[in-house]
Amino acid sequence: MKSVLRDWAGSGTVHVLFAFLAMGGWAVFANSGHAMPQPLYSGLLQGALSAGLTLFLKSVIDALSRRFSSAARFWAPPLIACLGSAGLLVSLHALGGTPEILKTVAVPLLVSTTYAWTYAYSISRERGVGS
Repeated sequence: MKSVLRDWAGSGTVHVLFAFLAMGGWAVFANSGHAMPQPLYSGLLQGALSAGLTLFLKSVIDALSRRFSSAARFWAPPLIACLGSAGLLVSLHALGGTPEILKTVAVPLLVSTTYAWTYAYSISRERGVGS
């Protein structure tokens, strides 16, 4: 049983599916005060964006962390990744007509930012911040 749970927890597919469902569901909720089908469109858009960001965020931080040295390795990659994510989310929701853009992107950005900083910190510690 532990092996099955460990396999699920380590599966990229599970992470992407979870991001789609959780953040897409949040977007539907955040826009629920508006007429249907707009909350569903916002949810589908946010779900797809969160799935894509989940898939690529780790790779972006890995690549950026190799370009920086010293303490910048800790703060620069997640900052760049988070600013890029915020710009992408806000822009695409504006294009998609999402009525509650700030509410819609707040939770996904909080989650991805927390992940980005935690991951950057962990790889900085592995490589030695000062090396």
